[in-house]
Amino acid sequence: QVQLVESGGGLVQPGGSLRLSCVASGFTFSSYAMNWYRQAPVKERELVASITSTGGRTNYADSVKGRFTISRNNAKNTVYLQMNSLKPEDTAVYYCNAFRRTDNDYWGQGTQVTVSS
Repeated sequence: QVQLVESGGGLVQPGGSLRLSCVASGFTFSSYAMNWYRQAPVKERELVASITSTGGRTNYADSVKGRFTISRNNAKNTVYLQMNSLKPEDTAVYYCNAFRRTDNDYWGQGTQVTVSS
């Protein structure tokens, strides 16, 4: 069965950093583009960052550009989101998503990120 398991969330002060990880299993990870989404209370789901299957291209939401970095290690079936200069408005549940044109998407359970002093 397909699994995406996020980790690395927690409570951090404004200006701090967190590194999220998402470990995949049950499918050919290297064939999928990977995305990070986030969902804040009473807000629409937002695509935060994306990376192609080989890691050759990345894309970011304007709200996080310059602060967040997505990367992947296909040998470890893992995608990462390095989050720097965190702001209170970054508070959300962060979800890992696997995408391939010919298949349905896969989703993780999410990890909570709270930015507060």
